[in-house]
Amino acid sequence: MFNVNDIKNGMTILFEDNIYTVLEFSHVKPGKGAAFVQVKLKNLRTGSIVEKRFNSGVKLEKAMIEKKNMQFLYETSGIYTFMDNETYEQLELSEEHLGNDKYYLKDGLEVLVSIYQGEVLGVILPEKVALKVTSTEPAVKGNTTNNAQKDATVETGLMVRVPLFIEQDEEILVNTKDGSYASRA
Repeated sequence: MFNVNDIKNGMTILFEDNIYTVLEFSHVKPGKGAAFVQVKLKNLRTGSIVEKRFNSGVKLEKAMIEKKNMQFLYETSGIYTFMDNETYEQLELSEEHLGNDKYYLKDGLEVLVSIYQGEVLGVILPEKVALKVTSTEPAVKGNTTNNAQKDATVETGLMVRVPLFIEQDEEILVNTKDGSYASRA
């Protein structure tokens, strides 16, 4: 247990039978009334984001999240298999459990899997992932307006907007936060 005044970004807390991570917070001391802490929380089970207001002095419970280094092995019929790098045990996650994170997984990718008391909460991806472009249109000569881009499909099925000079079969780095093109790999 800790006092809400000691809250920090990135903390994981137990509140109302759910596990949340703190995205941002602010201490508010109004002219009238008691001080409070305004907190933006992300539910680690559902992914939803909520805002909560806690009065000063409220006690919250910290959630101890275990993060395991795992390697993505393969996908079969919507089931994604990961291997623990220390024990070599395998873990299977469904397509629904991964959501859009599935578009960044390729064989051999090292990820962190977050676990709370045996319950798998999700996958923490690297900031950027190298993916091979499987299809894109050729660049049109003369189409060189500032920052001109075209659509490209990568090996995982993700559609990415890329600069005109990117060709099919090239490897590119893709940001896992928003799916945007970062650079050539």
